Amino acid sequence: MEHQVFVPVPADDLRAVLRDPARLAGCVPGWQQDADTGTGPLAGRLKVRVGGSTVTYRGALSVTERDPAHFTVDGEGTEARGSGTVRFSLDLRLAGAEGGTRLDLTAGGTADGRAAAFTPEAAGAAVRRMLERAAEQLAAAAVDDLSAEEAAAEVSDPVADAEEAEGSEDGAGTGEGLDEGLGEVTASLFETEVPPPTLDPFLAGEFDDFDGAPRPPAEAAHARRTMIGRSAEEVDHAPPRGRYAPVPAPSSTTAGDSLRWIAPAAALALASAVVIGRALRRRR
Repeated sequence: MEHQVFVPVPADDLRAVLRDPARLAGCVPGWQQDADTGTGPLAGRLKVRVGGSTVTYRGALSVTERDPAHFTVDGEGTEARGSGTVRFSLDLRLAGAEGGTRLDLTAGGTADGRAAAFTPEAAGAAVRRMLERAAEQLAAAAVDDLSAEEAAAEVSDPVADAEEAEGSEDGAGTGEGLDEGLGEVTASLFETEVPPPTLDPFLAGEFDDFDGAPRPPAEAAHARRTMIGRSAEEVDHAPPRGRYAPVPAPSSTTAGDSLRWIAPAAALALASAVVIGRALRRRR
């Protein structure tokens, strides 16, 4: 069977993909590489859909470059669930065309088992579909490689750019114009007068009129000076004073104070009961 496919990619980019087995394996539709990487990327399973049936073959592929514009792909496999086998050969030629490359494909093979039961029309349609999808994947891989190369070329070296910018600034800044805007520095950092520190700005006498706000009361200044002289632990555990001081709880009466008036009242009640009882007896 012969088939032609046009791809808008230069022949050199397609040739680079065909020479790389790992990238070529990713272009085969339905291909799954074996877990054993020692067998190579072109050894694995190929799932083929013909009509309404799907057959999985397990085997290997091999690619041979006859010349820069001529490649051959040979493969053989065995059914994963059966005893049927298949062998095929694909002849691929790259021909330059306007705006891309024309792929001239010639395929042939033999099969038995489940593949032998398919009609020639169904088998031919499945093969053409696989070849067209493989050509699309081949072109996509070549375009991705071209885009990666262009992106790598556009990426600039930040160190080189910084050195170049620094060199241009140095070249532009040389001359007499650079020294004209600079004055002579006579003062030293260690000769600068440092004002004495103060913890209360109002005690220094520099804020007599602070936007018309009144000075803080004397108690606040005294409390601030007192807390400054104490340790942090004492300040944390010191009870608050002034309006923030806790209100003491009212003192509760003791049992002795209650007995002072309860005992006389009980004695008076007892005496009254005795007198009333005697009076009632006399009347009887």
